[in-house]
Amino acid sequence: MQILKYFENKEKAAEILKEFVIQGKVVVVPTDTVYGLVCDATNAQAVKKLFEIKKREKEKPIGIFVKDLKMAKKFARIDKEKEKFLKKLGKDLSKVTFILRKREKIPVGTRTTIGIRIPDHPLIKNLFEKIDFPLAQTSANISGMPATTKIKALLRQFKAQRIKPDLVFDAGNLKNSKPSTVVDLTGKELKILREGKIKI
Repeated sequence: MQILKYFENKEKAAEILKEFVIQGKVVVVPTDTVYGLVCDATNAQAVKKLFEIKKREKEKPIGIFVKDLKMAKKFARIDKEKEKFLKKLGKDLSKVTFILRKREKIPVGTRTTIGIRIPDHPLIKNLFEKIDFPLAQTSANISGMPATTKIKALLRQFKAQRIKPDLVFDAGNLKNSKPSTVVDLTGKELKILREGKIKI
């Protein structure tokens, strides 16, 4: 498990992250909520490794990060009404994971739905300027243990594990934050599945 200090040169950091995800590696990154595990969402082997690192049951899907709504539409069914609702969230859109019907097969779970978030963190945003595929993403913790903003707590969780992330971007302790709010948009009425960073 390689550990790199997350530095101010966002361009260089994103370049390193790009090389790792293109090679099918799993990386711990700081996000605008908590530390996250990410990999190429279109790479089945990389996603399998992510599940193994997290010790997550295969039946429990994970979400994806996308660059914007345009990319989201490639992988989920977003009609005009749903798009209008999402655009209405404005700057708060990044604080919401929205559950939608899948449009395209993607190896992040066996369900017909998918969780999507458009993150607002310079490292991920810079990466999306360099790649044209979504990132499989989940909080960087072993299943059943708490998600964290603290780097030492995170490293402690993975230290004793047989299968570890390939790279950890150490950004120190992140600002205390709740995970994203999860909203199910698959039915006629929206459902709040998890109260998080914002109330809807």
